[in-house]
Amino acid sequence: MTENLVTMEFNQTGLPGPTTEAVNNVTVFTPFSIQMHSFEHLVITTTVLGLFILVTIIGNVFVIAAVILERNLHNVANYLILSLAVADLMVAVLVLPISVVSEISKVWFLPAEICDMHISFDVLCCTASILHLVAIAMDRYWAVTSIEYIRNRSAKRITIMIAIVWAVAMTISIPPLFGWKDANNDPDKTGVCVISQDHGYTIFSTVCAFYLPMIVMIIIYIRIYQVARARIRKNKFPKKKKDKKKIIQEDATTTTISPKTEYSVVSNCNGCSPENSLKKKEKNSSENETVPNGNENSQDDANAAMLQTAAEKSKLAMSRKEKLELKRERKAARTLAIITGAFIMCWLPFFIVALVNPFLPEADKVPNVVFSIVLWLGYLNSLLNPVIYTIFSPEFRNAFRKILFGKYSRER
Repeated sequence: MTENLVTMEFNQTGLPGPTTEAVNNVTVFTPFSIQMHSFEHLVITTTVLGLFILVTIIGNVFVIAAVILERNLHNVANYLILSLAVADLMVAVLVLPISVVSEISKVWFLPAEICDMHISFDVLCCTASILHLVAIAMDRYWAVTSIEYIRNRSAKRITIMIAIVWAVAMTISIPPLFGWKDANNDPDKTGVCVISQDHGYTIFSTVCAFYLPMIVMIIIYIRIYQVARARIRKNKFPKKKKDKKKIIQEDATTTTISPKTEYSVVSNCNGCSPENSLKKKEKNSSENETVPNGNENSQDDANAAMLQTAAEKSKLAMSRKEKLELKRERKAARTLAIITGAFIMCWLPFFIVALVNPFLPEADKVPNVVFSIVLWLGYLNSLLNPVIYTIFSPEFRNAFRKILFGKYSRER
């Protein structure tokens, strides 16, 4: 039996390189050995990033549980939020733990297959999370601008949107597994596990996963803002004073959009039916016919006063209703803007680095510390999404409160 000969090679930085084993005069290549930065770095990194992962998991689990348990959240629009939470939860469970292992070691010491799996899940889940924000923005825009969309929005339609999001994310994440990557980007040789540095794939993945969705989200938010502003001005400043009564009467029978109830038809007679209203008019007309001529003027004045009082009450009720609807619309638009802003703040630095870095000379590459910071800043978006829903959605806040205090278990 030939004795195995194990040698350790050192690179220019003094770090141990990959191990080569000579077995029966055949050289076998094995991965790098683990090399920690320091014990203090190990403790601080694992503690901080471990808490980061834990909070991300808890937040997204709460969103999933809230949509499933809370009856007020059982609408098709929240299917997108549910799928978004699933994508963010997958980031926290499948991607972040291996990213922590990569952070505490100077070199990638795990097999190349694990690196490929890690990168694929990373691109898949993060891209799906980003595309879900686009889908939610589009759904909100269609709901604000088209009442027909709300009426025709079904679970099947939303499910198709979710399937398209995951299909596009998978299309972006799979190509490196089939060879669309730099041949020199082998973690067993370089000791670094990074996404494919092929120039063509870099442009394709960054544009499809971030830059194009970012442009679409900005355009959608601008359109939602324009619609909300137009509605505010239309209700606040009528075109002609003499048409105010006509505008109020038309608005009273107009279908309005509400983020909570999706749509509601406002009656122009404070809840009475058209038949009852017609009967009242016929009764008043018959009474007026039997009134003596001497009392006609006083009766007309009384009827006019009653009509004026009813009109004022109806106008006041409609004004309150309009203010409530406009407040809800502004709040929904503000929430969408905060979600979009958080998304851009978290992911823009990473995708700038991801797009530029492969084209730089080796000596001018972005330092590993900077790359790690922008990468985890991107992961922060998966933590912020459930936090934003908690702060700005009363329905989610109420559901989270019930989950925390065990109200659902007591109800069962």
